[in-house]
Amino acid sequence: MTRRQILQRMEVPRVEEALRAAERRSSGEIRVSLVPFFWGDVRRAGERAFHRLGMTATRERNGVLIFVVPARRRFAIIGDEGIHARVGQDFWEHVSRILARHFQAGDFTTGLVEGIQEIGERLAAHFPSAGPRDENELPDEVDLGQPV
Repeated sequence: MTRRQILQRMEVPRVEEALRAAERRSSGEIRVSLVPFFWGDVRRAGERAFHRLGMTATRERNGVLIFVVPARRRFAIIGDEGIHARVGQDFWEHVSRILARHFQAGDFTTGLVEGIQEIGERLAAHFPSAGPRDENELPDEVDLGQPV
């Protein structure tokens, strides 16, 4: 699946608005990275993208990456150590079920928006926003990165 096909199948502005809305309520950072089709381990590629995108650079180590390979309907959710210590593996599995349900039906946009909302709620509970002083540490745009 090419970048153009990904963009045609997904409402990127809707996903980016969900990212901004979730981040307004917390000091956490959420990114979405979409990559064209590739063979390989999606989790390992997601971990490399996590580092490439600077997700470990957040002050409270509360960055979360949703790494998606739409052509394979596969994804990985990677949370940095600060958020993972607060929510645990069960939470990531819960969000994974939300994404998987929608991705299997080919509805990537709804899956991402609902997943982002769930993650945003947990980030807000554990890392509430400092209001106007809260710095947006990472871009809110969907990353259309290279396979890593």
